[in-house]
Parts: sequence; C-alpha cells; structure tokens
Amino acid sequence: MEYYKLISNNKKARFEYFIKSTVEAGIVLTGTEVKAIRMGRASISESYAEIKDGEMFINGMNISPYSKGNIYNQEPLRTRKLLLHKKEIEKLFRMVQQKSFTLVPTKLYINNQGRVKVEIALAQGKKIHDKRHVMAEKDSKRRIERALSEKY
Repeated sequence: MEYYKLISNNKKARFEYFIKSTVEAGIVLTGTEVKAIRMGRASISESYAEIKDGEMFINGMNISPYSKGNIYNQEPLRTRKLLLHKKEIEKLFRMVQQKSFTLVPTKLYINNQGRVKVEIALAQGKKIHDKRHVMAEKDSKRRIERALSEKY
C-alpha cells in the first residue's frame, strides 16, 4: 500500500461527474507554494485541467500565500503546469475531444517520496436525474444501516 498525505479532496467532483479513469500528475511549483501545501493551505474544489499546445495545465487551484514567503510568494490562483508523459496527454486529449469528457482534479496529496501530486480524473457530467438517483441510493443505505443498528 502506498502512503500519502492527503492535502485536498474534491468531493464535489464525485457528485457532479461520472469518473471514468484517473491519472497521477506532478505539478510545477515554487518553493513557497510547496511549503504552503505542506501546511495544508491549498484547495482544488473550484479547479479544472485543460490541454493547450500538447501540455496540460491546472486552472483555479488555490494555494494560499506562505506566511514567511514575503517577495517569493506567487499569485494564489495562477495557472500551473502539470507533469505527464506526452503519450498520456495525447490519450487524454483524444478522449476529451471525441467523447465530450472533461478533466477534473480529484485529490491533491504528497506522496511517500515527498512530491506534490494531483490526481486528474477523466469525467463525464451527470444529469440532474442521475444526481437525484445517487442521493436516493445514499439515503436508502443510510436508513437500512440505521434500522440494522437499532435492531441489534
């Protein structure tokens, strides 16, 4: 089992999208950004990934300025480059173009080697009735669990 420290989790992505597959990517960061992430001061809830000119970028990822970083701090919402193999990027690009998928960050974490990684999901948007169905399933499971726990 691989050890990692979870920094930010995008729970909304699992509710809003059907997740087809995921890929792990590195991020190009500055030193103060890495320190802020280690302190847990990052959020991917409003972010998305896109492919431009054969490279992948993440937009809307918020990394709060490091308190002791002074002039070395970067803009919190700047566009950051993701590190993936060219073949992986091409494969994702084909899927996004052909089948109307979107690229959504689901996790931001530090792996066991101390590297900051982001998990990018190839996702397809849910319709309103799909969301209702998922909520109804969760509610029924909760009721069953509650009834079983009361019974015993």
